[in-house]
Amino acid sequence: MRVSLLPKRIQEFYHARLIGPIFLLPAVLCFAFFSWRPVLWSFWISFHRYDFAMKEKATFIGWENYRVLLSDQYFYQSWFNVILYVVLGLLIGYLLPVVLAIAVNEMRHLKGYLRLGLFLPAMLPLVVVAIMWKYLYTPSEGFFDSIVKLLGFEPVRWLQNGKTAILSLVIMSTWKNAGWTMIIYLAGLQGVPPQLYEAAEIDGANLWQRIRHVTIPQLLPLMMIMFILQIIGTFQIFTEPFIMTEGGPANKTLTVLMRIYQYAFRYFDYGVATAMGLTLFVVLVSLSIIWFMVAKRVGRST
Repeated sequence: MRVSLLPKRIQEFYHARLIGPIFLLPAVLCFAFFSWRPVLWSFWISFHRYDFAMKEKATFIGWENYRVLLSDQYFYQSWFNVILYVVLGLLIGYLLPVVLAIAVNEMRHLKGYLRLGLFLPAMLPLVVVAIMWKYLYTPSEGFFDSIVKLLGFEPVRWLQNGKTAILSLVIMSTWKNAGWTMIIYLAGLQGVPPQLYEAAEIDGANLWQRIRHVTIPQLLPLMMIMFILQIIGTFQIFTEPFIMTEGGPANKTLTVLMRIYQYAFRYFDYGVATAMGLTLFVVLVSLSIIWFMVAKRVGRST
């Protein structure tokens, strides 16, 4: 017979309060080491002059890195570009996966084949997709300019034109990511109680009324989460403009992460690079907090 040396109250407290945190402790320590430790280290570096290549000791310079950052015209240009990218991404790519998910979910036949076909772009590596679309956007000889010329118009020069460069990147990103987001919405639709649709059909609701009064309200919490996730992901865009435009033309597609990359690996100014990274971190955290506060109030009001 097993005899415990611990009093009964301590055993009850252990099982009720401590056993869960003990099992979570390794995951929390890993998360803190690989996530929060770099954030704190970046905060420390942002107030120092430090050259990794020369392996010099860090020199405290206070707010100098931030003053250099705020005097950089490309700092403001990169923020303007990325905000424009976020706005266009929301206008073009936010509701499209919802529409695709609802359309696939309402289908009676070939649902699996269509779902696979729409999800295939998400399975391709982003670098491969960027290179492929760069060739599609090739001036005069590319796929899109060939269509424009067949219609009798002048070639657009999609990536070389400052008015269409960001829009071209948004279209490519939407094509790449819409299928993945659609799968998430499809998973959310599987959780909608079928009794709601049956009750709507009994009441004489047509397809649009079922979508409006049943599907959309049930998807709304997931849509709110995906909204802030898309904003956070779009603010951190790097690969697409880095491969397809290199920030051009005339820095019209230069993003915040690209400017951080330039400071860190072209100018080897890691202090300014980390300072800019922290500004992006603060902006994203602030947007997330504001959005979830608004979402919480909206949820209470409804």
